[in-house]
Amino acid sequence: MRTLLRRVIADGKQTALLVTHDALDALVLADRVVVLDRGRIVESGPARDVLARPRSAFSARIAGLDLVPGVAEGSGVRTADGTEIRGRVVEVAEGEPAVAVFPPSAVAVHASRPEGSPRNVVPVRIAALEPRGDTVRLRAAPVAGGPDWVSGLAADVTPAAVAELGVEPGHEVWFAVKATEVAVHGRHA
Repeated sequence: MRTLLRRVIADGKQTALLVTHDALDALVLADRVVVLDRGRIVESGPARDVLARPRSAFSARIAGLDLVPGVAEGSGVRTADGTEIRGRVVEVAEGEPAVAVFPPSAVAVHASRPEGSPRNVVPVRIAALEPRGDTVRLRAAPVAGGPDWVSGLAADVTPAAVAELGVEPGHEVWFAVKATEVAVHGRHA
């Protein structure tokens, strides 16, 4: 179906409107995308830009990325609860609304608080385990009294790691992400 749609769109004789929840469809078939969340436009622009650098949690989830909202500060984002998420800052001024974005594959999962080089470490409660081929996606929820922004964050790990950690929904673990894996850019206020 993608091949047929691509051929129809490529001839340029007409405009096509495609409604999808598949990031691959958007990337392969669309020049521009408009992301709707609960009936409201939350983002629009060139497909590659919106999917590579989402500015809303909904768009990030469609693109398969984790997103933490906050305000640009120093070399990262400060969340509403005061947590600092360090990363590589791209085109956002100090004090402006910003997001920290990273792939679930960059998230390491630990049974106890890790020490060492990862700059971004947060406690989470496992909300769900989602098998995805040769990996398992762990979905996070806040720990008791923890920040709401962790809800929906994901970490991709191997089935062996799941077994070794003994994780299942309800267990508390630590997610860690190196600052080099986090992109920080502006978001819509």
